[in-house]
Amino acid sequence: MRKLFGTDGIRGVAGEYPLDERTTYVIGRALGHYLQRTYAAPRAVIGQDTRESSEAIAAAVACGLRSHGVEAVSAGVLTTPGVAFLARKQGFAAGVVISASHNPWRDNGIKVFGSDGYKLPDEVELEIEKDIFAHLEEAGAEGAKGALANAVPTPAQARLAEPYIEWLVDSVAGSGLGHLKAIVDCANGAAAPIAHEVFRRCGVDAKFINDAPNGRNINDHCGALYPERVAEAVRRANAESRKPRYALGVSFDGDADRALFSDEEGNIVNGDAVLLVAARMMKQRGALPHDLVVATTMSNMGLETALRDSGIKMLRAAVGDKYVLEEMRRTGAALGGEQSGHSIFRDGDATTGDGLLTALRLMAKIAISGQTLRELTADMVVFPQIIKNVRVRERKPLDQVAAVVEAIRLAEQDLDGDGRVVVRYSGTEALARVMVEAESEEKMRRIADEIASAIQHTLGA
Repeated sequence: MRKLFGTDGIRGVAGEYPLDERTTYVIGRALGHYLQRTYAAPRAVIGQDTRESSEAIAAAVACGLRSHGVEAVSAGVLTTPGVAFLARKQGFAAGVVISASHNPWRDNGIKVFGSDGYKLPDEVELEIEKDIFAHLEEAGAEGAKGALANAVPTPAQARLAEPYIEWLVDSVAGSGLGHLKAIVDCANGAAAPIAHEVFRRCGVDAKFINDAPNGRNINDHCGALYPERVAEAVRRANAESRKPRYALGVSFDGDADRALFSDEEGNIVNGDAVLLVAARMMKQRGALPHDLVVATTMSNMGLETALRDSGIKMLRAAVGDKYVLEEMRRTGAALGGEQSGHSIFRDGDATTGDGLLTALRLMAKIAISGQTLRELTADMVVFPQIIKNVRVRERKPLDQVAAVVEAIRLAEQDLDGDGRVVVRYSGTEALARVMVEAESEEKMRRIADEIASAIQHTLGA
């Protein structure tokens, strides 16, 4: 079992273990040790989000990498998929992202992509993790302090992100986006520096909000955690203005590897609905191998039904875009994603969820089809669904907690096949998540409360 790496890298509170200065340096050393054993003259590219702690963590990781002879190149503030793209296309042995995605500004994280642009396999993360603990035992606090004494932020290489920007723009060339208007929420995060340029080159008339990061306002009541903000902005603007109206709203998360949307009427469009639109679009042009889409255990039953009506099969993977991608690679699927807004397209050079690419593809479908986003998603009937989070003091396997097992058994008996229950731990926070779908909202809420109560009484913090 990995102790540091979760479903999306290493996460924690900036300045505290494992994101204190000493440990982040050692993480860089362990990664550098792995890269030196695996590649000749390895280089690593480091990108970061806009948190005030990101620059110092990036400097410590870079110092650790250099201690094992790995050249560390800074891309400055860049989205997670941007770093993955550079790792794959620009000859880097690894891409390192300093970000905690949708978490509050006090948190941060470290995630690593291999030279192929994919997140490292679990077994490689475990190997690096063992090396981290070994380095921590060997290197005392004073030794790490001495190594870090001269650590300074690596100057970002000018225009290092340009190939990624060009690739995004080229991906929708000829789609006629020039007549579209959109409201774009950058979450005061990593999308802010490049989203303007991407949409400008595509000809999209975009109004940007939450695009002035100050180190502490990332995800602060904005972005993909609060899609209702951009939805309300679209609804209000379209109610007040003459045509042409805003075609959609876009909400990125802090590192822009996912996006949620609003249609032209101000209705929130989540990742399930995006998968439906993308699957139909790809099937129509013969780019959906095996007529197959990979979603997760959290995806709504309504998506599965709508896909089936279009002759498309849906597989469910464990929650986490990493595991969706693993299932896609195993089955040969070219499309997968999560309800939370990760959409992964494998019919090109993408190797991870990419909010900017997803937004551009959705815009291209609107432009080419002549349909509104509301029309494109109108036939998806969503089952009532609720997700309740319970903060826990420990992650004891849920199937070993008798009260929780019994609560789930009674819930499934009550649903009798007309709904679903999924209970799991978050991969990035000390939370247990209870997801319930049911034919009625009353039953859904009652069942979710009963299971959440069982978890709270046995494991609650």
